[in-house]
Amino acid sequence: MTYTPMIQQYLTVKEAYKDAFVFFRLGDFYELFFDDALHASQLLEITLTSRDGGSKERIPMCGVPHHSAQGYIETLVQKGYKVAICEQTEDPKQAKGVVRREVVQLITPGTLTEGKTVDGRSNHFIASAEQIDNGFAYSYLDMATGEAIASTVTGDGRALLLQLQTYGIRELVVNEALAHDIAPLAEQVSIVISIEPDSELLPFELPPMLHASCTRLLRYIERTQMQALAHLQAFRYEQPTHYLAIDASSKRNLELIQSLRGKDKKGTLLWLLDETATAMGARKLKQWLHQPLATQTLIEERLQMVDDLLEQFFIRTELQSLLKQVYDLERLAGRVAMGSVGGRDLAQLRESLRQVPLIQQQLQEGTPMMQKLGDTLDLCEDVEQLLAAAITDHPPISIKEGDVIRDQYHMRLDELRHASRNGKDWLAQLEQQERERTGIKNLKISYNRVFGYYIEITKANIHLADLTRYERKQTLTNCERYITDELKEKEALILHAEEESLKLEYELFVALREQVKQYIPRLQELAATISELDVLISFAIVSEKYRFVRPTFHKGTALTIKEGRHPVVEKMLNKQMYVPNDCLLDEQENMMLITGPNMSGKSTYMRQVALITIMAQIGCFVPADEARLPITDQIFTRIGAADDLAQGQSTFMVEMLESQHAIVNATAHSLLLFDEIGRGTSTYDGMALAQAMMEYIHNEIGANTLFSTHYHELTALEQALTRLQNVHVTATEQEGKVVFLHKVKKGAADKSYGIHVAELAQLPEAIITRASALLQSFEQKDNGQVPVQTIQEDAAQLTLFEAEKPKAKSAQAAVIKKLQQANLITSTPMEAMNLLYELQQQLKK
Repeated sequence: MTYTPMIQQYLTVKEAYKDAFVFFRLGDFYELFFDDALHASQLLEITLTSRDGGSKERIPMCGVPHHSAQGYIETLVQKGYKVAICEQTEDPKQAKGVVRREVVQLITPGTLTEGKTVDGRSNHFIASAEQIDNGFAYSYLDMATGEAIASTVTGDGRALLLQLQTYGIRELVVNEALAHDIAPLAEQVSIVISIEPDSELLPFELPPMLHASCTRLLRYIERTQMQALAHLQAFRYEQPTHYLAIDASSKRNLELIQSLRGKDKKGTLLWLLDETATAMGARKLKQWLHQPLATQTLIEERLQMVDDLLEQFFIRTELQSLLKQVYDLERLAGRVAMGSVGGRDLAQLRESLRQVPLIQQQLQEGTPMMQKLGDTLDLCEDVEQLLAAAITDHPPISIKEGDVIRDQYHMRLDELRHASRNGKDWLAQLEQQERERTGIKNLKISYNRVFGYYIEITKANIHLADLTRYERKQTLTNCERYITDELKEKEALILHAEEESLKLEYELFVALREQVKQYIPRLQELAATISELDVLISFAIVSEKYRFVRPTFHKGTALTIKEGRHPVVEKMLNKQMYVPNDCLLDEQENMMLITGPNMSGKSTYMRQVALITIMAQIGCFVPADEARLPITDQIFTRIGAADDLAQGQSTFMVEMLESQHAIVNATAHSLLLFDEIGRGTSTYDGMALAQAMMEYIHNEIGANTLFSTHYHELTALEQALTRLQNVHVTATEQEGKVVFLHKVKKGAADKSYGIHVAELAQLPEAIITRASALLQSFEQKDNGQVPVQTIQEDAAQLTLFEAEKPKAKSAQAAVIKKLQQANLITSTPMEAMNLLYELQQQLKK
């Protein structure tokens, strides 16, 4: 099929970018053709048209104006697509034949750095991964800020993707083999998979297992961005042992960054702690929540700084006020590196740098630790002075409109501006002179790009004009436009000066931008210090606001929290009283079995212990009267229930997988939280699994553990497991209704109050009445007990796959149970014989 040269050019470009929408520049529009046009017109809700492409059939086409293309590009990328920007790389006036066009950038979900949907208070990471012996090596970077990180994760592809998802990563770059393995999983966690072939490894100051992932990611960035990115930092190795590890499911269960219900920030620990004044600080806080410290000296340094800021109220208040005037230094440096920085951006950078000496001055008036932090600030005075001399006070958004470069910065630019400004003054004087000479009050001198400068006179006043001096230039319906020899001469001077001035100003701006590039590493280092200070001030503010206290750490494993509170729940309750509780785990008793009715607060109690641990290890004060803590290396939670239907996994399967991950990876320095293990299966199965898990943790791991259960029979384990203690969440009955007291006390709960909770949920009265009668019947028959030892010995279950007849096995279990409960010592011979006869008959049936 024969196409026009322009369409052939498009098809050649499209062949190289089959997996992307090609935005093909034609004049003032980006056009899309063929299938791209059909698909994009639906996704973007724009008009689908067609054009003659040289073939018999018209070619589908749609387009968007180039000046407003960013929003359309962003929409496609946010939906998971890639967009190739194909620009005219040749001046159409000088082109012979078809104007040369080339793809200048490939925008992907992980490389989108600007737009309305790009949250400046969050990182926008792109990642790469490589399979290693026990899991994956992975690396990720933020194109906008230049941050680059590498680490490892144990487990399968799902564990990798869930880990990356917690960082908000939208795109993962892998080789073809790994893409084949994890692509189906990636769709379920909304991560786009991109393929980049293996290439020669680059040298890094990193463990060798990380090199392949980092190399692949950098190669992909080079290929898609097609320019050197001076702001990309060296990869930082985040060694897992240096941080408190929290797996993806635990982060989700604890609602650190995203709430379980709304899937947003409100109701999370981030929501509570975020009083940051800068976008840099907000991103830093989120990073700290993802990776709390596991080194006591570093934690203590942060805590001491928070303590100092709490004491220095006036300095803290002034510091936060100054920080509010600091723009996003990291993203501004990124724009400089990528060539997208404008005059207004550089003005923001200049104004931000002007705050740094004032911030340093405030820190110097504080404590020794504050003074030490102030000494590390790079004031970047040379950058500020350069921008102060070059950039106007209020530059426009566009760098091609003029008025970006300040007067007296460049002599030739000043000369051209003088000529242009004087020429315009002369035009104003000429207009006034002509009005006086002709007596035409509405005579005016105007300009347009087609005709240049002209004198405009309405037709009603033409008889007043001296037409011997005027040369007609254009006739309109209501007026005539004229030119004079003198005006022609000034027009040439003015237009030449303006054109040359704008061209020179743009060249000066580009040169200035290149000059600022050399300061990028210093600006990034300054940004890191400023953002850290911002987060620590935020910690001081919330600690004062919510009455948090400074935690202390020790080398052992004992965990002591007195009058601890769940910080987020307490804030959500607003003025209502939150009931605080102790959590006392020592080396002798570091496992807690929590019983109590549903809705009484068992899960909240468990979560608050984990949140207090996390808050302490990011360097924040904690919601308690006292907190004496060990350094925890890992937190694992099994809280809440959710089916994973896409994976064909029930709630119970998800529960078992998360439990397996915790038990296999936990150490004696970990914190384990298990909520209602075994409730997704039958009673005996559930109790058997719960008891076995508790015994294994007790005997093999020794970690600090909180274990809640609705199996009251398990409380008997306190006698067998020396480090296990029973506690319960108190409740009482008032006028036949259950009242939750939310107070955790020693000992096991006396009853579950399940029917009372059902009553609170307003189930039909007939159901409540029937359930109460059945409960009374069961308790009379069973004495309300199922001996714990029988869970392992005689876990009689109905199953579709059991070789034995279910009824026979169930009957045997019932007989054994009655024998165990019978008190033969106090029975008469006749009673004993009757019992024996009854049991024999049951077995015969």
